[in-house]
Amino acid sequence: MYAVSMKRISTPRRSASLSAQLVDSLRAHIEAGGWPVGTRIPPEQTLVEELGVGRSTLREAIGALTHLGLLEARVGDGTYVRSSSELQSVMVRRASCGRRDEILELRTVLEEYASGAAALRRSDDQLHQLRELLTDADAACAGEDASAATNVDALFHRAVVRASGNDLLIEVYDYLGTALASALGGLPWDATAAEAHAGLHRRLVDAIEARDQSGARDAAAAIVRLNREHEAAASREAEGR
Repeated sequence: MYAVSMKRISTPRRSASLSAQLVDSLRAHIEAGGWPVGTRIPPEQTLVEELGVGRSTLREAIGALTHLGLLEARVGDGTYVRSSSELQSVMVRRASCGRRDEILELRTVLEEYASGAAALRRSDDQLHQLRELLTDADAACAGEDASAATNVDALFHRAVVRASGNDLLIEVYDYLGTALASALGGLPWDATAAEAHAGLHRRLVDAIEARDQSGARDAAAAIVRLNREHEAAASREAEGR
């Protein structure tokens, strides 16, 4: 039995408007990395001339992409790429509202499974990349460059997920990676905690190299537990000041 509606369903348009076509074109350009996240897009006049559209059409398309969360208008500074997809934008907003323990639990689920899968499916090239990232992480820690260490850590975990060979998991994690990093942020590590953190990463790579699925999952879960304990300790220290 069909539901009865008092309003007629709108008849689909036979062709999309120019602004709608432009939204699709610019969205595809952003998703393909034509305008990387964090960069400022070209000025309005440049885009009008390059795309061959009117200012009103361009502004309508830019406004739509801003509403979707892909672009961000900064007064007096231009328009910047905020995220590479609508899903990523939604994930970042949702994660920013979530409790940190929930976010860490989500990270545990994703990375534990991905690490086990990586142990079974990784290629020699992927294993080599993981070893190189461990070296980069050691160099960042030795140089006491917290920002570089955080960036390398994010690259490392993305590389583990990519080694899982699960395309859907890789895509979801790529979207969530920005959200997780944005929500969790970075905390300073003392020498003892930093060494424990590095040791667990080496243990994870060793398990992946040995194709030890259980060992890889255990190491991944231990990394997240250490992050949680480290954060709890930092919070207690801040409260005691």
